[in-house]
Amino acid sequence: MNREHPAKRVAAIDCGTNSVRLLIADVSESAGVVDVTRQMRIVRLGEGVDRTGRLSPAAIERTRVALADYAGDIARAGVDAARMVATSASRDAENAADFQAMVFDTLGFAPEVITGDEEARLSFAGAVRGLDAEAPFLVVDIGGGSTEFVVGSPSTTNDVDAALSVDIGCVRMTERHLRADPPTPEQVAAAEADIAASVERALAAVDGGRARTLVGLAGSVTTVAALALGLPEYDPQRIHRARISAEDVAKVTADLLAKSAEQRLASAVMHPGRADVIGAGALILRVIVERSGAGSVIASESDILDGIALSLT
Repeated sequence: MNREHPAKRVAAIDCGTNSVRLLIADVSESAGVVDVTRQMRIVRLGEGVDRTGRLSPAAIERTRVALADYAGDIARAGVDAARMVATSASRDAENAADFQAMVFDTLGFAPEVITGDEEARLSFAGAVRGLDAEAPFLVVDIGGGSTEFVVGSPSTTNDVDAALSVDIGCVRMTERHLRADPPTPEQVAAAEADIAASVERALAAVDGGRARTLVGLAGSVTTVAALALGLPEYDPQRIHRARISAEDVAKVTADLLAKSAEQRLASAVMHPGRADVIGAGALILRVIVERSGAGSVIASESDILDGIALSLT
C-alpha cells in the first residue's frame, strides 16, 4: 500500500528588483502548498541599477534588515529546508558578490542568483498548479527589473515548452522613461515603444500566439486586478484567479498613468512602496495583453514563491 509522505515544511525567499518576499509553507503531494506565512517587504534592491550597474549600499542594507526579520521567522517555524533565489537586480549588478556575502551572513545560507529562464520555470510551476483553464498557458511574471514569459501545459512531461526573460520591469521602465510625476504623454509613448519591442521579441521567441490562456503574476498584475475589481481593500482571495478583461486593463492603466504617486496612494489597495512604479507595471501588462491577442488575463497570487517551495520537496 502506497502512503504519501508527510507534509514538508519549507521556507522560500524571492528577492527581486523591488521587493523581497518570504513564504513558509507545508508542502505535500495531495494538498500542494499550504501557507504558514507569506510576507513582503518593498526594499527596492535594484534602485539605480539600470543606470549605474551596481547595487547601492543603502539598498543592500534595506534588504539586510528585511532578511534579518525573515531569518527569525524561519528559525521559529522549524523548517526542513530553505531556498532563496535572487533575480534581475542581482544578475545585472557588478557588485553582486557584496550582496551574496550579506545574505550568507544574515541567513546562514547563500542565495541562488538564477537565470531568467530558471526564474520563468519556477514562476510557471507556482502559477499553474491546479489552475482550471484552457492550456497551453502563457504565464508572464512582471517584476521590477525584468519580465518572464513562459508557455507550457501542465500535462506535458516537463510542463514548460519555452521561456524567455526580458529586461522590462516596473522599476526599470520608471527610472528609464517615466521620470515626471505624473509622467508626460511623451514619456509614456517612449516607455510603450520600449516595452512593445521587448514584448514582441518575447512572444515570438516563446510562440506566445498559440497560448489559450494568459496568466499574470506579481504585484503590478494583482494591483491592476484589485483596481479593476473595485475592491475596498487588497484582498488576495478575491484577486487570486480573477479574470480581468483587456478593456479593464487598459482603463486602469490609463487612470494610473494620469495620476501622481500621491494620488495613486489614495486607493486602499495600493501598497505604499508600489505607488511610484505601478504606472509602468500596468503599462507592461496592457502591452502584453494587447500584443498577445488575449481578451483577458487571469491574475494569480501563486507565483515564483510557490514554485520555489515546490522545488524543495
